[in-house]
Amino acid sequence: MLDDQIQKTPITDDDWILGSPDAPVTLLEYGDFECPYCGMAHPVLQALVADNPDAVRLVYRHFPITNIHPHALPAAEAAEAAGAQGKFWEMHDMLFTHQDRLEDEDLLDYADAIGLDLHRFDREMKTHAHREEVKQDFRRGIRDGVNGTPTLFINRLRYDGPRDYESMTAAIAAVRAAMQDRRRAA
Repeated sequence: MLDDQIQKTPITDDDWILGSPDAPVTLLEYGDFECPYCGMAHPVLQALVADNPDAVRLVYRHFPITNIHPHALPAAEAAEAAGAQGKFWEMHDMLFTHQDRLEDEDLLDYADAIGLDLHRFDREMKTHAHREEVKQDFRRGIRDGVNGTPTLFINRLRYDGPRDYESMTAAIAAVRAAMQDRRRAA
């Protein structure tokens, strides 16, 4: 179920993108690593990209809801610190796989497990070197009308339907059909 609400902020080179940069369909997720609903959506979104590598790309932006998820902000910073070492998606997946264990020592264990420079990771976490990137994503989410997680956009249209594979596939097909109709009409 696509909404009339439009994503206002552009996708840039600073965004974390999984899949082909030229894919005709962009799924934008505003997520929180401690949010159970984001955790449930995670394998569906990953599968949509894996099953349609040339057609669908996933863009992930942080939207930690810190008043109910106290580990969400440090987890987002950990993902950014991993990204600074070229392993954002590895940490992203690790955090969603282990949502119930997001203490500082857990984050360090995950950094070790994915092969990060632990001294650099630990230093960047202690100095909050990547907090501004997380806050920038959050501000973009506010501009895009995000009020909870996960918030999804498909080609800039907010998607508030079910987060299962079949429903998301149908929504993507509807967006692609609309794109083709617009091209034919032009």
